[in-house]
Amino acid sequence: MTKRKKILTSLTINKRSRVLGVAITQYVEHLPAGKSTPDFIRKPMAVTVQEGKKAFFKAMVSGDPAPTVTWGRNKGDVSDPAKYKTRYDDRAREHILEILNVKPDQADTYKCFATNGYGRAVCTATLNVTEGKDYYYTISSGQAPHDFRSMLKKTKKQLPPKKEGEIDPKLWELLLCAPKKDYEKICLDFGVTDFRWMLKRLNQMKKEREEEQAKVVEKLDNVKQIEVKPNGKAEFGFNMTLWDPNSAINLYKDGTMVLYDDDENSKHSLKKTGTEYVFSIKDPQPEDAGFYQVDVEEANVLTTDFQVPDVEFIAKIKDVKAVESEDAIFQCVLSIPLNRITWSKQNSSLEHGEKYEITVSEDKLIHTLRVKDCKITDNGAYYAIAGITSSSASLTVKEKFKINMPETKSLDFQSPPSFIVPLRRRTAPQGYECHMSCAVKGDPAPHVTWYHNNICLNTNTNYHITNVCGICSLLILRVGANDTGEYKVVIENKLGTAECSMTLKVRGINIYTGFKNPTFMNEQLEIIYVSLQSEERLQQTEFKNLLKLLLPL
Repeated sequence: MTKRKKILTSLTINKRSRVLGVAITQYVEHLPAGKSTPDFIRKPMAVTVQEGKKAFFKAMVSGDPAPTVTWGRNKGDVSDPAKYKTRYDDRAREHILEILNVKPDQADTYKCFATNGYGRAVCTATLNVTEGKDYYYTISSGQAPHDFRSMLKKTKKQLPPKKEGEIDPKLWELLLCAPKKDYEKICLDFGVTDFRWMLKRLNQMKKEREEEQAKVVEKLDNVKQIEVKPNGKAEFGFNMTLWDPNSAINLYKDGTMVLYDDDENSKHSLKKTGTEYVFSIKDPQPEDAGFYQVDVEEANVLTTDFQVPDVEFIAKIKDVKAVESEDAIFQCVLSIPLNRITWSKQNSSLEHGEKYEITVSEDKLIHTLRVKDCKITDNGAYYAIAGITSSSASLTVKEKFKINMPETKSLDFQSPPSFIVPLRRRTAPQGYECHMSCAVKGDPAPHVTWYHNNICLNTNTNYHITNVCGICSLLILRVGANDTGEYKVVIENKLGTAECSMTLKVRGINIYTGFKNPTFMNEQLEIIYVSLQSEERLQQTEFKNLLKLLLPL
């Protein structure tokens, strides 16, 4: 051993991981700022796979610098590329060990190592291999496949046969997992009409079962027995929180382990959402009938009986129309007697209670669903499901006293601004009132702005401005020389802008005062220029008199 390795060995520190079952070794006494030892964000899960199939172990790791991930196993190595492949999925950020064409001798405990310069994290996961449908082999049992099958038949999974006069063991198992409200209908299926005497024994058995579950399950509730859904799948499940998320969850049918995965297209699948676990049987057939059990490690958490009677609908349920606050009734007739069927709305099962009344005729052939006090929200598709056969119909609820008016289309009356009547040219005598107006339209109503020689007048108190029902007016109380010029109105809304203008001329302006007004002087010079160019010549004396007036300026 080199001197450096001896130093590292003497400084190793065992750390606690955030993930149960992970061991961390730190190589240095003090970590540099921002650096960390490796750890597992998600460790590999135990895998059960059929011989000849592929198996995958997946892990997510953390650490700075990013750790290197390697794999190993207890009894052998994983270096043969023909049997094992390792890769990293960038998108999922997963390190993957792929085992090709799994063989029984590859059942083992596998190890995953995450290493960087500051330490190492390691965890384990087991690979279980099944041979065909009837054989199960696990490295933890230490037994051959055939021996293990024999052992399985001796466990509680293979329930003992019912002796004459005794309660069927299946009934006890079902009652242990069912809520109290379902006791009566479960007992009825087994021909037990008085189950009160069973309650004391049942409570004791429940207590023992809960103690067994508490070793691996932190919380278990909302257990749902198997039902065929309108989507064609048979589903059962529960809400569960485990002490160890990596605990093995096994599914059995009539005492034989059933393989499942998370692919919803598989025959048997498990969908896990948070703490909710839902097992599904795709396209159930008569051969899928049986007694199903779910175990976490060795603790049973659910037992359910899937019955597939050979039944048909002689009369299917039909579409129903109802008025608000009335009741709606669906009814069907079966070919054989059944104690109960499943009623569903969309994909949710319906229970007998305040909203729904579920009844069965004495001969068990006619099944009825009454939807009480119908509301608009009760509209939709309803299903009657007997075994793996179903019938569907719709409920249409109409409002009370509703008058069916023809459908109307909404009209858009919005329009850009425009002038109905524009401003007109005006001449006003000096010292008198002058009134000018225009008519406008537009939706939304346009905003109106007045201008005199491009100067806004809206806030000028010398002018009286009004806008009544689209008639826009401006009043000059006493016209003066300065009021001469161009008046303009600008109208605008969110759809556009429009404007119009006019010229106001003021009569009776004193010639000297007028010449002080540039506009007036320009007008007079223009008259002189036009007159000189025309045939109407000014008299010489008149022209001289006009020049006398201009020269002093």
